[in-house]
Amino acid sequence: MKTIDWTRDELVAYILLFAANSDFKEDNKERNVIISKVDMDTFQEIHDEFDNDNDYQSIKKIMASLEQHNYDKDDVELLMADIKSLFFSDGEFNINERNMLKSLNRLFKTL
Repeated sequence: MKTIDWTRDELVAYILLFAANSDFKEDNKERNVIISKVDMDTFQEIHDEFDNDNDYQSIKKIMASLEQHNYDKDDVELLMADIKSLFFSDGEFNINERNMLKSLNRLFKTL
């Protein structure tokens, strides 16, 4: 895969968008959590890119960018904490979100 030219903020925004869409809906509370981590321009730019990608492309981009930014165990733990707070932001932690959390946790352990 070609090099992904994202900043760390863009990577975080993309991962959080990917997670937020695990239950096929992205509500305002989840958007607000993402925007609290990155600025609005970054959010919109990454959202546009995310909307054009399928799940396979998203995972490939995420993993390539995590490696490019040399994410280590501590970085991944912080990222997982952000994902958990995103999932709980709407007061609901449904089965799709639980499955996404498990999947991302397994995927990120390969780093």
